[in-house]
Amino acid sequence: MARATTDAVEVEVRQVYLAHFGRLAGWASSLVGDRDLGHDVATEAFVRLLGHWADVEEPRPWLYATAANLVRDHWRKRGREASAYERFQGGRGPDPDVAAPAPDAENAMDVRSAVTGLPDRLRSAVLLYYYADLTVGQVARELGKSEGAVKRDLYDARALLARALEANR
Repeated sequence: MARATTDAVEVEVRQVYLAHFGRLAGWASSLVGDRDLGHDVATEAFVRLLGHWADVEEPRPWLYATAANLVRDHWRKRGREASAYERFQGGRGPDPDVAAPAPDAENAMDVRSAVTGLPDRLRSAVLLYYYADLTVGQVARELGKSEGAVKRDLYDARALLARALEANR
């Protein structure tokens, strides 16, 4: 009997993987700016899902929330690395021999940088709602907040993002 249950779980996990891995990996890749790292983030989210399988009612929002946390950790690490590199370089600017990014890439970097600069409570809501296309209700469940609180977080985040992006113009 235990084997039948294990087989059923394997089938469910396989279905969830086939339904969501590609989009999750693409989403994570767009956030971290690297295809391989995005796939690593998605894979790690699925590994963590397996560890919590019995407790997860809705795998898709859970996967995106987990991946958003992994992306946030990556951004924090990158920020620390950039600070360390700048200290090592003695505060010198970017290398003039390195090509500047294209304007569209610059805009994407500005948005990514602005989102990275949001407080955690706002950034998580933005990542899940705008980047993972979860509903306000799904975001609320994943973050353990009311829908009203999520709507307020999104409103506050939009205001902060607008100011940050306007300042970069």
